[in-house]
Amino acid sequence: MTDSKPKPQLRLKERMELLCVEMVEKGILFSEAMDQFERCFITEVLRRNNGNLIRTAAILGIHRNTLAKKVKGARAAHW
Repeated sequence: MTDSKPKPQLRLKERMELLCVEMVEKGILFSEAMDQFERCFITEVLRRNNGNLIRTAAILGIHRNTLAKKVKGARAAHW
């Protein structure tokens, strides 16, 4: 009989560090990594607010016009 205990879930910091290691190993540029993170983060906050830009901007701590420009630019780039 083996003691196969379930592995504990990695904490957010540890998961982020592993992701960073993977991106560096694959040669992803810093600017690409930042763009992808921003898109992913904004998309999730928008989803949680049913696409409401004003609420999303408030949660993100940015001006609604800044958010609108980011979303518009991202849509043009197939966000």
